[in-house]
Amino acid sequence: MTVTRALPGRNASPRTARAINDRLALRLLQQEGPLTAGQLKELTGMSRPSVADLVERLQDSGLIEVVGEAGEARRGPNARVYGIVADRAYVAGLDIRIERIAVEIADLLGRTVARADLPVPDGADPARTVEDGLELLRGAVRGAGATALHTVAVGAPGLVDPGTGRLRASDALPAWHGHLVDEVRSRLGVPVLLENEVNLAAVAEQRVGAARHDDTFVLLWIGGGVGAAVVLDGRLRRGASGGAGEVGFLPRLGTPELPTATDCDNGYHGLVGSRALCALAREHGVAFDGSDDADGAAAAVRAALAAGAEGFLAELATRIAAGAAAICAVLDPGQIVLAGEVGRAGGAALAELVAERLARISPLPTLVRASAVPGGAVLRGAVLTATDAAQDAVFAPAG
Repeated sequence: MTVTRALPGRNASPRTARAINDRLALRLLQQEGPLTAGQLKELTGMSRPSVADLVERLQDSGLIEVVGEAGEARRGPNARVYGIVADRAYVAGLDIRIERIAVEIADLLGRTVARADLPVPDGADPARTVEDGLELLRGAVRGAGATALHTVAVGAPGLVDPGTGRLRASDALPAWHGHLVDEVRSRLGVPVLLENEVNLAAVAEQRVGAARHDDTFVLLWIGGGVGAAVVLDGRLRRGASGGAGEVGFLPRLGTPELPTATDCDNGYHGLVGSRALCALAREHGVAFDGSDDADGAAAAVRAALAAGAEGFLAELATRIAAGAAAICAVLDPGQIVLAGEVGRAGGAALAELVAERLARISPLPTLVRASAVPGGAVLRGAVLTATDAAQDAVFAPAG
C-alpha cells in the first residue's frame, strides 16, 4: 500500500481542501486499484465522515463506482469496494515509423482495449498513407467500443519543434509523418501530444520497464537508426531545440570523415545503425534472414546469440560501448537502458557485454540494462503520456 497522506489540505479553504482530497483519492484508486472507504480513510488520514462525503461526491460526478464488496474484520455487512470508472474516457497512442503505423486504444486507467497496425511499403503514396493512418485510428476506436477519444499521443522519429509542437521537416524522413499528425489534430478536434519516439520509449521504461522508478538514466535506442533519450532528476530533457539525444551525429574516432548537419552516416549512426550491424554480421559469417533494416539487424543479433558468434558480439558490444562512454562522460547518468530492435534482441546477454566494455573505457560506474517493457515501448509510452494528460483533465475539480 502507498504511504498514508496524513490530513491533506489541512490549512486550505473548505472548497480547496475538498478538491485536494478528491484528487488524492482518485490517485490512490489509480495506483492501488479498488479500495473500500475504510482503506481510503487509512491511506488519506481523513475522518470517516469526510471520506463518506468524498465518496458521494466522486460517485455523483461519475468518476468512481462500486465494483464489488470486501469482508472486513468487523461485524455487519461487507464493505463496498470503489474503483475509477475506467470507460469515462479513452485515449490513443500512435507509433509512426517509416515502415508502419501502430495504434493502441486504452481506457482512463491506461488498460489496452484495442490495438492495430498498418505496414507502409516503400514508395507508398503520401496522401493515401495519411488517409489509411486515419482510418486505422478510427477503426481501432470502433473496435474499442468507444465513441470518441479524450487525448491522443503520437511518437515519431525526428525532431519535435518545442515552439510549434510540430515535426521539423527532414530529408531523411517521409513528409507524410508530419501531415498525418496535422490531420489527426484537425479532424479529431482533441488534444494531440507529439513526442520523439525514443523519448516515449524512455517514458515507458521509467514507468513499467528496466528503469522503473529511477530518476536518472539514458535510454540508448539501436535499431534502423540510433538515438537516445535523457531523463535527469525525474524529468525528460529535450534540449533547447528538441534535439537532446541525437547521438547518431556523434563523430567517430579513427576516421577523417565527419557527419554533416544533414547526414549522420559518418557518425555513430554509421557504426551501430542497422546497415552497419548487418554488414558486420556478414563479415563474421552470421547467417540471418532479413534485409538491412531494423528487423534484419535484430535477426542478426538473435542468430549470433544462438550460434555463439563471439567475434561479432564482442565487436557489436564494443561499438555500442563507444557511444555509451561519450554519453556517460557528459551526463554521468549511472544507468544506460539498451532499447530499440537491436537492444531488445540482445537482451541481458548483450547488455552484460556492453557493460563489461564500458567499464574498461569509462571511469564512471554505469549500469547497463536491456529494455524490459512488454510489447512496443514507444506505443506504451504514448499511451501512458495520453493517459496522464486525460487523468489530469478528468480528475480536475469542477468549477
